[in-house]
Amino acid sequence: MKLLGGWYEKGATWDEYVGGMQVNKENMLYIYEQYRLPDEDRLFYQQLRDRQWRVIALTADWCGDAMLCNAVLKRIAEAAGFELSFLIRDENLELMDQYLTNGKSRSIPIYIFIDREGRERAVWGPRSPEVQRLVDEMRSQLPDKADPQFERKQKEVFRGFKERILTDQSLWETVNRSIRARLEEALR
Repeated sequence: MKLLGGWYEKGATWDEYVGGMQVNKENMLYIYEQYRLPDEDRLFYQQLRDRQWRVIALTADWCGDAMLCNAVLKRIAEAAGFELSFLIRDENLELMDQYLTNGKSRSIPIYIFIDREGRERAVWGPRSPEVQRLVDEMRSQLPDKADPQFERKQKEVFRGFKERILTDQSLWETVNRSIRARLEEALR
């Protein structure tokens, strides 16, 4: 079992992370302010308080997925009593490369749930299955990378994705449900 307490200690608090954000700060805070955990989920997370878990969040403020997921994670952490530590992906590649998506991609956010001794208990990220399907659907509409229109179309897709995750609150809930499912699995 991996010991990750040293990584946790390196990270920034929520306030430090938010204070240093340059790109998606207002949008992330908007989602955070608007999002509320359903009562049933809040009660589930509250039952985890005595475990005193901590969460290492590999993230970056330019990432739309992180903009959404970090806001939801903060609400979960408040209910569960989880302490959060934010590490910028590109400044912590040694850790990031241990949590590659599909064994090859440095996709973020990645949340590593650890116990008080620093042992990994669960890992989540970078997206809920529903958000992944949305991304896949949007990407499928892109032309081939060799197409001269590819870059422009890709920027349009990124803008559309960001708009969708800012306005479609049902997607916010998929993040909560996905994180909860991963934690339930870890508790078995």
